[in-house]
Amino acid sequence: MKLTVRIWRQASPDAPGKMVGYPVDNITPEMSFLEMLDVLNESLVLAGEEPVAFDHDCREGICGMCGVVINGRAHGPEQTTTCQLHMRAFQDGDVIDVEPWRSRAFPVIKDLVVDRSSFDRVIQAGGYITAPTGAAPEAHSTRVAKLDADAAFENATCIGCGACVAACPNGSAMLFTAAKVTHLNLLPQGQPERESRVLDMVAAMDAEGFGGCTNSGECVASCPKEIPFFSITNMNREYLRTLRKH
Repeated sequence: MKLTVRIWRQASPDAPGKMVGYPVDNITPEMSFLEMLDVLNESLVLAGEEPVAFDHDCREGICGMCGVVINGRAHGPEQTTTCQLHMRAFQDGDVIDVEPWRSRAFPVIKDLVVDRSSFDRVIQAGGYITAPTGAAPEAHSTRVAKLDADAAFENATCIGCGACVAACPNGSAMLFTAAKVTHLNLLPQGQPERESRVLDMVAAMDAEGFGGCTNSGECVASCPKEIPFFSITNMNREYLRTLRKH
């Protein structure tokens, strides 16, 4: 496959950025999208040019590090992580636009790399438990309803990649925050902080400059872990219930 890749190049947070086009040849359908970027970077280094900076780590769809907007869609044309997107999703001769996550809360560091530490601060505000757990208890010692256990696990699969923010027309982090709140609030260990958790995490989310949710659903459509929309509904219910109590 021979492609033209137009990539956002920005030398530093304060430098102006622009889209730059590069021809990429000898791409096989079995390559991942990040492997295609590796091939491009090898050619740039050999030509004495600056390689494209992009985030990656495990390349197994687990860590949430990878994340770019491909042809206007977070993570690209398939509902998966960028590292698990393969070049068979494209055609020979395609022109592919690659941009970083676009959000005021995710400032660009360089090229396709953005600062997602705002997610860390939202977690620090309440995404934890204080109950001493000690050694692993017997599986049946604390009973959890099957529906609650399933929902908690489903929300715990969130990898914090930021696709929900990049896909949302408002740059909202509601799906990410809701996944973290719902995961812990459904479990017995999370009950001591249940009320403070939802208030503190929503406040932290708003303080970071994320936009408001208008229920467009783009976050769910782009989430590689398929976090359900009901998580946002659940967090809103928890938030309003706690506000009424206080």
